[in-house]
Amino acid sequence: MLKAAETVFAEAGFGGATMQLIADMAGLPKANLHYYFATKEALYRAVVERIFRIWLAAANVMDDAAGPAEGIGAYIDAKLEISRRHANGSKVWASEVMHGAPVIQDYLETTLRDWTAGRAAVIRRWIAEGKMAEVNPEHLLYMLWAATQHYADFGHQIEVLNGGPLSEEDWAAAKASVKEIILRGIGAAPKS
Repeated sequence: MLKAAETVFAEAGFGGATMQLIADMAGLPKANLHYYFATKEALYRAVVERIFRIWLAAANVMDDAAGPAEGIGAYIDAKLEISRRHANGSKVWASEVMHGAPVIQDYLETTLRDWTAGRAAVIRRWIAEGKMAEVNPEHLLYMLWAATQHYADFGHQIEVLNGGPLSEEDWAAAKASVKEIILRGIGAAPKS
């Protein structure tokens, strides 16, 4: 149900999605959908919560990493893999935020703000330890999100410019390139 809802919300937006469309996509009677989700907003919130939890779990790799090369490198790998496997969830999140976050404002003000402060503290620790250049941690996080989520949110554009969907090799090259550019930019590229 959540996967079907994610697809419909990504393609039609919240306003264009209907419980009937979602039920049809899931191959279920609409009554079954309403049994689990009384309203379209409740289902939408569940879809947004799902991608949010996936992203938060991926970012925890930074907490215990020895340094930015390992922590940020693993985070980039994880975020690009999420963009690959959960592109529609990313698109739903992006659309929600671009519309002023009418449904998830509470997440932005609480969970995301707290999570961001925690990762910024990790980055500040790495800076203090001399493991990376002095950068604004929040802006680094915004850049990481933009660089990795672009592959989901603008997947169609990437496919057109790439001449088709990204292959396994293309995804591996994307991960390597994004890591190299960002880690080198913050003075944390692994020594070769």
